[in-house]
Amino acid sequence: MNRRQKIEAMLSEDPGDTFLRYSLAMELRSEGDHASSLQQLDQLMRDEPPCVPAFFMAAQQLVDLDRSDEARDLLREGIDEARRQDDSHAAAEMSEFLMTLGDLGEL
Repeated sequence: MNRRQKIEAMLSEDPGDTFLRYSLAMELRSEGDHASSLQQLDQLMRDEPPCVPAFFMAAQQLVDLDRSDEARDLLREGIDEARRQDDSHAAAEMSEFLMTLGDLGEL
C-alpha cells in the first residue's frame, strides 16, 4: 500500500479529518495530480472554519502551473481568512508570497 492509499484508508474511517484531507492534497500534488490536489484544497477552504494553510498551498501550486492571477486572488482571500482567525503568521507568509508575485505581473 502506497502513502496515498494509506491516507485514503484512514480517511475512509474519518472523512472529516482536516489533517488527513490536507495530507491527501499534498500527496496528490507530489504525484502530479494537480487537478485533484486543488480540488481537495478547495474543499478545505470551504470548510467552516476554512483551513488557512490550504489557501497558501493552493496558491503555490497555481503559481507552479503558471496561473499566477488565480494565485493572487486566492492569497488575498487567504490573508483575509487568516486575519479573521487571528493567524498573523499565516497572514504574513501569504502577504510575503503575494509580494513576490509582483514580479510576475500586476498585483
